[in-house]
Amino acid sequence: MTKRTPNMQLKALIDEKRLPYETIAHVVRIVAAESGEVLRTNRSTVEHWISGAQPAGNTPRYLTEALSRLLGRLVTVDHLGLSTGRGEDDSIGLSLGPDPVETLTLIGKADVNRRRFLASSAYSVAAAALPLGYLHDIAGRAAAARSGAIAGNAEVAAVRDMVRVFTDMDELHGGQHGRSALVQYLMSDVATLCRGRFRTEDARRQMLSAAASGVHLAGWKSYDAGEQGLAQRYYLQSYTLATESGISGHDGFVMRTMSQQGMKIHRAEHCLALAETGLDRAKGHVDLATEALFHITYAHALAKSNRRQQAVRSVERARACLDAVKGDPTPFWALAWGPVEATVRSRTAKVFATLGDPRNAAQQYARAAASRPPGTYARIIALDLVAQAELQAGQGAIEEACATWGRAMDHMDGIASVRTRKAVKNMRRDLTRFRARGLRCAAELDERGRDFLIAYR
Repeated sequence: MTKRTPNMQLKALIDEKRLPYETIAHVVRIVAAESGEVLRTNRSTVEHWISGAQPAGNTPRYLTEALSRLLGRLVTVDHLGLSTGRGEDDSIGLSLGPDPVETLTLIGKADVNRRRFLASSAYSVAAAALPLGYLHDIAGRAAAARSGAIAGNAEVAAVRDMVRVFTDMDELHGGQHGRSALVQYLMSDVATLCRGRFRTEDARRQMLSAAASGVHLAGWKSYDAGEQGLAQRYYLQSYTLATESGISGHDGFVMRTMSQQGMKIHRAEHCLALAETGLDRAKGHVDLATEALFHITYAHALAKSNRRQQAVRSVERARACLDAVKGDPTPFWALAWGPVEATVRSRTAKVFATLGDPRNAAQQYARAAASRPPGTYARIIALDLVAQAELQAGQGAIEEACATWGRAMDHMDGIASVRTRKAVKNMRRDLTRFRARGLRCAAELDERGRDFLIAYR
């Protein structure tokens, strides 16, 4: 029998803050649960790891994230003296290095090849804090030697148009439709253009901004697939590209998205700071409609932090910005989720729901769904209607809720999305007690939900 070699690197990290083994095991279980896996890690398991046992499966990644949270800094598998056994670098994309295009290429290759180490990576709380203290030298990087063809406004317009095509496809057919094609496009055409020469400095800045929008969409598609760690990596590189572009407000917009991701998956760390910093970078530098987007995300983060009065005031500021819009153009990157009015209403609903006001929340979800042009943004409309139905059911208005759920499902046909499938599963779960009472609309809707899940499994 081969004698194990104690893992002194792991032990040193644990001893650094005298972390109790029970605490480590508890946080590992939490991280695994966030990634959709149930573990039975306990004190004895941690002792075995220190004695030299290799954690199985994805557990090394969960352990690194657990220690990152407990130590307050980014920890990788290499820092723990562990190995995934496949020569895979878990740290890809979890930093803001000097070449976001190169990092994007590494992430993209792993994504297109469906490498499970990246798709199953845990959301990193430590990495979420990186943009808050990011130091960059745009001028230094801008002066770096580039190769390739000379690009100008026409090439920038082409990239923007292609990102719009992928965005429209995403909202009508779900995040998994065209995902590989988008990532391939970013790795080939867009990466080549970003490394090339430009006719003007403004063309270079606009190209980096367009690239940031494409990478942001790749993150959104990963998010829609439930791959939170991969989505975060794309968002970090989108942020780096947006920062390097120097386009006012664009870096803050990505920080806003990162804040929203953290709130959605119940990782509140840094969410308020990200939302506030994003707003500070945009306020006074973008049109009023775009500014409203920042105010409403800040309001949501405040609500999540139990700062009720400030949250309500921020909702009012978002509304005031929209009421004062003078027709100034909204930058293309700010329209990632469609019409600003609808986006603000949807996020306002989330604020009211967080504050315990289901009636106003349901009204705002209904208005958000109605604010989008017919035949567009099918997934967002469906999910807003689902959220409205859940609130109605919670208030006891089950027949009204069933009607709203039915309208939501009308928009789901043909959508390849983990989130819509999850919404239908949750709907069927919520309908259980009403089916038991013999409520016809609940039984009919449950049957429709069952057929949907069979068709789109």
